[in-house]
Amino acid sequence: MRRIADSTVRRLSLYLRFLEESAQRGLVTISSDELARRGGTTSAQVRKDLSFFGSFGKRGLGYSVPELTQSLREILGLRRDWRVIIVGAGKIGTALAQYRGFKQRGFRVVAVYDRDPKKIGTQWDSVTVRDMASIERDIAAEHPEIAVLTTPPEEAQTVVDRLVRAGIQAVLNFAPVQLQVPPSVMLKNVNMAMELEGLSFALTNRDR
Repeated sequence: MRRIADSTVRRLSLYLRFLEESAQRGLVTISSDELARRGGTTSAQVRKDLSFFGSFGKRGLGYSVPELTQSLREILGLRRDWRVIIVGAGKIGTALAQYRGFKQRGFRVVAVYDRDPKKIGTQWDSVTVRDMASIERDIAAEHPEIAVLTTPPEEAQTVVDRLVRAGIQAVLNFAPVQLQVPPSVMLKNVNMAMELEGLSFALTNRDR
């Protein structure tokens, strides 16, 4: 498959959520115009986004809500469960570990790690905070696919190097630092300061 832009993948996620909400309201078909409004784009862009993955819908009739929902879940890899570990039991890590939306989307947090003796052994719902010293052994035994990194920035590269060597395939990084990983490892950065700067730019320039 050709490389799909991150912006396209984000729109597919938005389309899926709107389809699921539409199904809850009892809708069985939906138009590209309605999906476009939810995705903040145009109907032509909706059709282009979907065309990367096949042919969907019928001209004049729109898309079948259940069929397109199933197709998007398959495209986004949500037809299976993904095992997730969180590294860093600070405020962000705590909030993420207790976010119930992950499990609803098929992302199961199986472990949280930290170096702080006061946090190690504490229980977060059904997950116990583990000692970072055991992370390589645990990864080898439990085979999580995704790691969420919420460590201080000065520790992040060292930690991600350990995760990669241990076999982690994908990393979601909340640390405000640019990390280096091999091409075989997927890395996504969540920089909240940059997101806020994007909003401030939009507010500053909306009337220009």
